Amino acid sequence: MIKIITDSSCDLPDELIKKYEIRTVPLSVEIEGVRYTERIDITPEQFWEKMKRARSLPKTSQPSPALFAEVFKKVTKEGHVPLCITISSKLSGTYQSAMLGNELVGKKAVVFDSLAGSLAHGIQVLMAARLATAGKKMKEIFEALEKYRESVKIIIPLDTLENIIKGGRLNRVQGTVAKLLNIKVILHGVKGEVKMLKKVRGKKRFREAILKIINGLNPEPGRIFGITHVNNIEDANYFKEILEKQFNSEVIVNGMGPTFATYAGPGGLILAL
Repeated sequence: MIKIITDSSCDLPDELIKKYEIRTVPLSVEIEGVRYTERIDITPEQFWEKMKRARSLPKTSQPSPALFAEVFKKVTKEGHVPLCITISSKLSGTYQSAMLGNELVGKKAVVFDSLAGSLAHGIQVLMAARLATAGKKMKEIFEALEKYRESVKIIIPLDTLENIIKGGRLNRVQGTVAKLLNIKVILHGVKGEVKMLKKVRGKKRFREAILKIINGLNPEPGRIFGITHVNNIEDANYFKEILEKQFNSEVIVNGMGPTFATYAGPGGLILAL
């Protein structure tokens, strides 16, 4: 049987990871000199608090090839074929670590680059797990993953520019002006990378702009949608309700883990459509 392996940045809810017996290789995050293992010794909620208090931006690190090799070896010994789906190779070195880990075990695993992050990556993991549970072959799973990877639309609304300032992508003066004017930013995913899409002033206009973008993208009804948030369940549930009604879709909502919360910042969202 095909067994699914992924990395901890996929942001899938724990209950789904347990239900489908998905093996997870953790990334790590360093906050002001202290290193934590994502979703093992620090929860998303604990990370949000520490990130908020930190003076500098936390730093994330990909898993070592040896960690991937260990999981691949274990799954193979159990008599299964490992299929590993990672965060985008354009956002992290995790995919390369998985590839090197696969070489260490004689290329017994299959490694797939999601070209996405957070739940846009996690939904691919979930799809693969459901298909594998249904007894589908590797070819069929790959075709479904490639189709989703090509068609997924990713919207990243940032409620604050705080972490962009901490990361040095916006200076303090520009950040203060943006805060005074209540400027919010909407980014989007483009072929595995993140780019600027729109700037908006005010909360009401922000939500309206996001809804306009969603409708403009015209996502396919009935597919799985995902929303992750950084301590912003209110907005996450607001968009979840709209997506469920408008597109008759399964919508997964979860807290954003350290890998992406570091860049999204407090109140940030990632929508995978």
